[in-house]
Amino acid sequence: MYEDLVLIESQEELRELFGHLDTNINLICDSLSVNISIRDGNHLTISGNKKNVKQAVMLIEDLLTIIRRGNPVNLADIRYQIEIIGQNSTSLLNELYSFEIQVFKKDKIIRPKTFGQKQILEKINTNEILFVIGPAGTGKTYLAVALAISALKKKEVDRIILVRPAVEAGESLGFLPGDLMEKIDPYFRPLYDAIYEMMPYEKFQNFLEHGIIEVAPLAYMRGRTLNNSFIILDDAQNTTLGQMKMFLTRFGFGSKIIVTGDITQVDLPQKTNSGLISIAEILKNIQGIEFIYLEKKDVVRHRLVKEIILAYENAYKYEKNIINNLEKNSFKNENKKN
Repeated sequence: MYEDLVLIESQEELRELFGHLDTNINLICDSLSVNISIRDGNHLTISGNKKNVKQAVMLIEDLLTIIRRGNPVNLADIRYQIEIIGQNSTSLLNELYSFEIQVFKKDKIIRPKTFGQKQILEKINTNEILFVIGPAGTGKTYLAVALAISALKKKEVDRIILVRPAVEAGESLGFLPGDLMEKIDPYFRPLYDAIYEMMPYEKFQNFLEHGIIEVAPLAYMRGRTLNNSFIILDDAQNTTLGQMKMFLTRFGFGSKIIVTGDITQVDLPQKTNSGLISIAEILKNIQGIEFIYLEKKDVVRHRLVKEIILAYENAYKYEKNIINNLEKNSFKNENKKN
């Protein structure tokens, strides 16, 4: 049995570390198979297998660093760090807390929740065009909106332009009732949901009326040059290669572009290639353009979202194996006949 100690500086940080009804510390004990007890009121004793104890000590000291900076910790953060530790990574959760995105709601501070998300905040500062590709629930749209609003707040850009392909309406939108805003409103709900968390409703409406924030379907981008703007193309897996080229060539001086998408959820008609899938090969090695690929471990929604994504991946692999086996057997049968 191996044992190690961690110093606790106050009862307040001890309460924060343990969590409500000791949920935080129980999660650490159960996940890492260690025992944790309080010694002399100002030390934690961690005992168990040596490797597990060292992992638990690293995690607890990491959490204490976050707490001592005045930040709360939660079960989601702890689960994520335990997963990172299980991958033998030396990355520490407190690294994520060094990033803060300031938005228009004073009480709202946004931080990356995963190391994949951290890349987005790092790369946007050194690139003009950023592609963020990953499965549902990885915070692609949310972080893109946060960065756009932060840039507008700091007067780094003059306006925000939100763009989405309206695939279901064939990019025409003409048959839908109402004016343009009413026609495109359903397509922009994910972006609106993010904005409402970061900006008072009245300010958002005011920015819309004055063109400081603009929403438009992808088809309306043709012929424009967008200077001093923060432009988000969301749901980019539903663009064709021609549409992607058209959009990217709207780029103007003093602007930033974030393109987000999930290449596993393409809604284009069959035999239509997604512009997002082939763009990485086309634009590779161009300075100022960066591609970030988020993974299942970057999912920040409910834990079931990650499990659903994994289940679909396994089902896809299973179906692919069946098809491959059928094709092999068919080929063998043809050879026997011949």
